[in-house]
Amino acid sequence: MHQRTIENIHQLPEIANWAVSLFKRNKIIVFDGKMGAGKTTLIKEIGKVLKVKQLINSPTFSIINEYTTDDDKIIYHFDCYRIKSLREAFDIGIPEYLDSDNYCFIEWAENIAPLLPENYLKISIKYLDEEKRQLKIETIN
Repeated sequence: MHQRTIENIHQLPEIANWAVSLFKRNKIIVFDGKMGAGKTTLIKEIGKVLKVKQLINSPTFSIINEYTTDDDKIIYHFDCYRIKSLREAFDIGIPEYLDSDNYCFIEWAENIAPLLPENYLKISIKYLDEEKRQLKIETIN
């Protein structure tokens, strides 16, 4: 497990580089934290490190956004907040996305927990105050 405290938003580029360095072979990355903790903000910064071509936005209503990087890799960004059943997740095709061998960044993963692979990386963001966040990165197996 790795931990860092983010003192302010200006540290995000450094934090994103650090997080990406810990991805190693993990392609499924779960972002955990309460609403407003900064999950999408961190994903946007990680997208910059991975050289995503498009503007990264929260897929709140679309549930899944697809991005490409400068080297033509695909990244899927999930917001599973609105998923109410595993049936709905299957209908959307989430298992196929998870098996695609592309990066999958997942917010509100607890709503699809039975579909997650045995091994994935979990980034927990804890709101400390308006500027500060506690970040914890761990491999789940």
